[in-house]
Amino acid sequence: MCVLPLGVLACLDGYMNIAVEQTEEYVNGQLKNKYGDAFLRGNNVLYISTQKRKL
Repeated sequence: MCVLPLGVLACLDGYMNIAVEQTEEYVNGQLKNKYGDAFLRGNNVLYISTQKRKL
């Protein structure tokens, strides 16, 4: 199972704690939940990357 949170980066600190806005959770490629604002604790972050969006 692949769980992927996507959102807009709002804030990042030196411990890699991340605040994200407009957060959506995808499981196996399908949208499961919309959370709005979310906080990811730095020791749980493996990597972050950008995503190209079609406008």
